[in-house]
Amino acid sequence: MLDTLRRIVQDINATRDLDEALHLIVAEVKAAIHTDVCSVYMADHTRGEHVLMATDGLRPGAIGKVRLKFGQGLTGLAASRAEPVNVENAPAHPAFRYIAATGEAPFHGFLGVPIIRRRKVLGVLVVQQREQRKYTPDEESFVVTLAAQLAGCINQVEIRQSLERLDDDVLSDTLFLEGVASARGLALGEAVVVFPATAMGLVPDKDIDNPETEASRFRQAVAAELAELQRLSERMRLLLSPGDRALFDAYAMLLGSDSLVNGTLERIQAGNWAPGALRATVLEYANIFAEMDDPYLRERAADILDLGQRLLDRLQEAQAVNRHYPDHVILMGEEISVSQLLDVPPEKLKGLVSVRGTGTSHVALLARGLGVPAVFGVSNLPPGRLHGREVVVDGYTVRVCIQPSPALRQEYQKLIAQEAELSRDLQHLRDLPAETPDGHRLELHANSGLFADIAAARNSGVQGVGLYRSELHFFLRDRFPGEEEQATLYTRVLRIMDPHPVVLRTLDIGGDKPLPYFPISEQNPFLGWRGIRISLDQPDLFKTQLRAMLRATVAYSNLSILLPMISSVGELREALELLRCAEAELREDGVPIQTPRVGIMVEVPSAVYQIDTLVRMVDFVSIGSNDLTQYLLAVDRNNDRVAKLYDPLHPAVLMAIRYVIERCQVAGRPVSVCGEMAGDPASALVLMAMGVDSLSMNLGSVLKIKWLIRSIRYEAAQDFLAEVMTLDHAAIIRERANGFLDQHGLSGLLRVGK
Repeated sequence: MLDTLRRIVQDINATRDLDEALHLIVAEVKAAIHTDVCSVYMADHTRGEHVLMATDGLRPGAIGKVRLKFGQGLTGLAASRAEPVNVENAPAHPAFRYIAATGEAPFHGFLGVPIIRRRKVLGVLVVQQREQRKYTPDEESFVVTLAAQLAGCINQVEIRQSLERLDDDVLSDTLFLEGVASARGLALGEAVVVFPATAMGLVPDKDIDNPETEASRFRQAVAAELAELQRLSERMRLLLSPGDRALFDAYAMLLGSDSLVNGTLERIQAGNWAPGALRATVLEYANIFAEMDDPYLRERAADILDLGQRLLDRLQEAQAVNRHYPDHVILMGEEISVSQLLDVPPEKLKGLVSVRGTGTSHVALLARGLGVPAVFGVSNLPPGRLHGREVVVDGYTVRVCIQPSPALRQEYQKLIAQEAELSRDLQHLRDLPAETPDGHRLELHANSGLFADIAAARNSGVQGVGLYRSELHFFLRDRFPGEEEQATLYTRVLRIMDPHPVVLRTLDIGGDKPLPYFPISEQNPFLGWRGIRISLDQPDLFKTQLRAMLRATVAYSNLSILLPMISSVGELREALELLRCAEAELREDGVPIQTPRVGIMVEVPSAVYQIDTLVRMVDFVSIGSNDLTQYLLAVDRNNDRVAKLYDPLHPAVLMAIRYVIERCQVAGRPVSVCGEMAGDPASALVLMAMGVDSLSMNLGSVLKIKWLIRSIRYEAAQDFLAEVMTLDHAAIIRERANGFLDQHGLSGLLRVGK
């Protein structure tokens, strides 16, 4: 049966349209379980009906004509219950409804199985038998398993068919595709599709008589590519720091490595021509990386293939002429490589869309650093069908709109223009305090991790950096940076922001952020070796970073150190002891360091319930709302199956945050929130009312949140909070919060809400 399932799914995926797919389904299922009838009813949600769309065994003339109201008949019963209905004698069942047009009078055995995708019933798969009998458990299990597979297949077929209807200008509804991760923002532009380097696999082997000539050709290609990398690095010089451009050094090192270059030269010397030798070498090492368990390392296979293809283009003297890019590029592909991104002139790159891609990829890091809206993990995206189409990238709702209708395009253009206008209009708030009309003041800080962010933050009106993600500089290198290198980096960050405070978070890797040169393979990485756990288990790396941070205080006194993922009092004691050791060592060496403020991130539920003890051991507390929400709700927000369950306005999350704030207030310690909540207007309203001391967010949200704070009386916000804390559903809380903002003339902020 498993082989049969696979064959049916493969056959469906090869169909051209939905009708063909459905007719194939009924024929294949009927044959597989030797039943008399197989039919598919598809849900028409606009009319509240199930429509007979395909059948093998009932009258063909009934297709498209027979309609059952939702809940009507045994088919409607299976859909409404969202579970199989297996009946021995259908006509005798009270829910049975006879429809003469189908010719189903002779059939008694009935099994209806709903086809469900993400809680939505797409239709019902029905099999029927002349004899009176229940379908066996094995038969029912087969149909249920197949129906679960069909949901995804039908979705793919519908997307292909929708694209064809778009081509024919007959699609009335806009095609939306959802992702699982994004870089926030809105962009409208033309899709420029880039393809993975698959052509390399077609290069044949070829015997040669003069290996030296081939080796020379290959060396010239490598030299030309190294020069091209230098050109790309120079193009990004004003946008990224020298440290963040280290990825170009990594590419250059790969081109000069024994594995790639010397491996190819050895194959050339053995008698294979340069393209064939390069193909064999590149695929060998790309396959090694592709088979690794670690997702970050698997992504490096794409880097190797990308560089290999570029070298192959040069060898074949088929180097592409500079591509013409439209003025508004939405770069799109199965998996976008760094060089493909950097080939696009920065002023033309407006958005990114990728079938695959995670927050740890170089492309994701660059997108954030460049401020480019992006949607990753669009698993049902067919990029090969989208080149040249108009596309909207919506990083707020994490979805992509393909070829929007004129009305929808106008609406998106209006939103983009409104965002730009709002940003301009709010510039007058830059140097004003974040203070409510009745005198309650908060501090607004920036989240950062790149020099480009720091430089922009200095001139944006923020009162400091509330979260500097030190690990981003580790990601963009091929080794752990040494103490001297880190000290130089941290000193520069403190200097740029002086005298405003800078909160440097110690290395927070693991989970969805593994380093390429420090692979961690775990079945459940979010509950594994990450954050402070790695730092404590690797005290040499931890103390190196602590010493580097402390050395930055020689010249500047605006440093605070933040410890991530603290889950117990014991962990905090160990971390503080290592910090004291680092201080003592530097003072013994005669380094005139200053003692910084030290805080913890509260992002693990255990820290919430130990906050009374933890807060007395540190100078401040920062609530990491992203992980705290994830852990409290047991939701991986990067998993498209459960991402919609992730909402920081869940009552349990709000109760936990309020408790932490109250206990910090009792202890006399300041508390901030540095996750996505801080920049979300609805959440910021609630956090302000709870009495949080500061909010740290992406720069694009700072002036919007300052506008919110300066527009709402603190007393009114507290009254609203009292109402919110009695509600039991995140969606209702968000709806009420958005309504409250609208009442206070802040409807312009609602676009950046969830």
